[in-house]
Amino acid sequence: MVTRASMVEDAVAARTLAGQPESGDRHIVVRLPDRTVLAVADGLGHGVEAASAARLAVATVEAYAAEPVVAVLERCDEHLRRTRGVTMSVAMFSALDGMMTWAGVGNVEGVLVRADPRGRPQSETLLLRGGVVGRELPALRTAGLSIEVGDTLILATDGVRSGFVDGIDVRDQPRQIADRILERYGKDTDDALVLVARYLDGAFAR
Repeated sequence: MVTRASMVEDAVAARTLAGQPESGDRHIVVRLPDRTVLAVADGLGHGVEAASAARLAVATVEAYAAEPVVAVLERCDEHLRRTRGVTMSVAMFSALDGMMTWAGVGNVEGVLVRADPRGRPQSETLLLRGGVVGRELPALRTAGLSIEVGDTLILATDGVRSGFVDGIDVRDQPRQIADRILERYGKDTDDALVLVARYLDGAFAR
């Protein structure tokens, strides 16, 4: 969805594991005047308890989106102590400096695909730290990347097989990319969710 205040155009594709009442995978996109914050959370296990933990995680991201990425993850860890916990990744696009910062705990993969085919490297992969948000939060460190118009962020839970960027065309719309990844790489043995966000222009949001 694109609005006048959007730095990103985003789309999500998701599928609930057959036989489960609801998915344990959740996402959120928070648009603030100076930033856009995106997160994907995967509740441990399946079903209602996993979904409850993931819902609380994304609600916490929404409440504290004005804080730095590491602080957001620490807030989530505090709020999820009475849940089974989640794995999650958080990314923040800044309108102030044209940078994206991101961090991840567990196995929610993140890839930034460059729009410029001459760019090297063509894609950047999020370095994930082992642990569980709400149970075993590791020492966290964000990575910062400069971003250009058209660069595309993809966050995917472990219900999506690795290698999902192979064969995608960044000229396609985020909706097409998300749907295609889920169709081709989604597992039948787990909840699955793919969030795709294309950077438009930080100046657009000012």
